[in-house]
Amino acid sequence: MANGAMALLINSRSQNWLPERWKARFEAVCGERRVVLVPDAWVDPAEVHYAAVWKPRQGALAAFKNLRAIFNLGAGVDALIADRRLPNVPLVRISVPDLTSRMTEYVVLHVLMHHRQEPYLRKSQRETLWEPKYQWPASAVTVGIMGLGTLGADAAEVLARFGFRVVGWSRSARTLVGVECFHGSAQMSAFLHKSNILVCLLPLTDDTRGILNRDAFAKLDRMSPLGAPVLINAGRGGLQNEDDILACLDDGTLGAASLDVFVQEPLAKRSRFWAHPNVLLTPHNAADTDADEISKYIAAQISRFEAGGTLENVVDRARGY
Repeated sequence: MANGAMALLINSRSQNWLPERWKARFEAVCGERRVVLVPDAWVDPAEVHYAAVWKPRQGALAAFKNLRAIFNLGAGVDALIADRRLPNVPLVRISVPDLTSRMTEYVVLHVLMHHRQEPYLRKSQRETLWEPKYQWPASAVTVGIMGLGTLGADAAEVLARFGFRVVGWSRSARTLVGVECFHGSAQMSAFLHKSNILVCLLPLTDDTRGILNRDAFAKLDRMSPLGAPVLINAGRGGLQNEDDILACLDDGTLGAASLDVFVQEPLAKRSRFWAHPNVLLTPHNAADTDADEISKYIAAQISRFEAGGTLENVVDRARGY
């Protein structure tokens, strides 16, 4: 084919990632370009010019010698970069308003659930207990956001509009209206000392792996109406030391946690996280990708690229995002 085929490598059978659903969406926006599910359908590897992927098996993309670009259908690219046989072509992150809005919804939802004492209120409901506690204002709580890229910056802006004090930390210096910004390893402790609710939206790199650990939790500010600090991780599972999280929840270093991601997914049935009374658990769906929006975004990128333009949001492989 003159314009090359699009290969979809989607390693999932969960309802929100059904490969057939993605194939139908891509076929609707890719015109005459052939769209194939790999390995379910056969295609001459030489015909494939583009690949859209979600958790492909290691080495699966190496067969496509004429590949021109890889589009990752989710936000995290760490698993792809770890593939030593990954073709040396542009790797593109998805960045669309829909994904950003969904992540902000999740962050705001969980900040508000802890702020408005929802775990206590639901426990009271189960126990038929009518005993409301004093509710403090949003301005009494400081939310610290680790990662001030597109997702973190949007969440920070919305939380500030709700009246929360918001601080943020990023690898390099950032400036956001209404947010006190910290950056670099030298300012990490100062950022943590101000945070009552710690929200992590960092990418997973060699520098950030395991960054959510006891040392970090011990530095969080305990002088808020919440009492013990709260952790919200909607970034990547590899960011968190899960033994440290459980131990800190047990001994009061952390008061509660909302966790959307885990080191091993799906989470094992035997994991203590499922039944821990101070954990709100979700199945990695904080920013579920919308197939319609993403397929349109990728089709538009390819059209611009083939017309001589540049691809947007290309990953810097050396930095890991």
